[in-house]
Amino acid sequence: MRESGRERVAEAGAPFGIAEVTGVSMVPTLLHGDQLLVHYGARLRPGCVAVVRHPLQQDLLIVKRLIERRDGGWWVLGDNPDAEGDSRVFGAVPPELVLGRVRARYRPLTPGRQRSPGVTLSWLFSALRPVGAGRSASWRLRAR
Repeated sequence: MRESGRERVAEAGAPFGIAEVTGVSMVPTLLHGDQLLVHYGARLRPGCVAVVRHPLQQDLLIVKRLIERRDGGWWVLGDNPDAEGDSRVFGAVPPELVLGRVRARYRPLTPGRQRSPGVTLSWLFSALRPVGAGRSASWRLRAR
């Protein structure tokens, strides 16, 4: 996810912003194309999904789950164990690079397709969901 004007505005003082997911590192929690409501400056805790500046490429914003605080910052992992690009590659993320907590995700309806009423109703009930810290922060550490 490259930085866009919306993220910069939110960092400049607005408490909420919008980000878009690109890639599969957070599947099944987040899908490619999901829109995220980001709460900048929110209280962070293990298990939260957060928007983070990539420690090695700081113009790149990434979405990862905060696993635990370690010396040097947050250990972050994607929910997809087959995807790379998390703390296994770049180590702990300094706290100043953790920008905000993801509060909700919105899955847009793909325009231009005809849909049955059942499919549209199903999308309506699943399009907007909160993204909480529901998973145990240690579940990924135990899985390795």
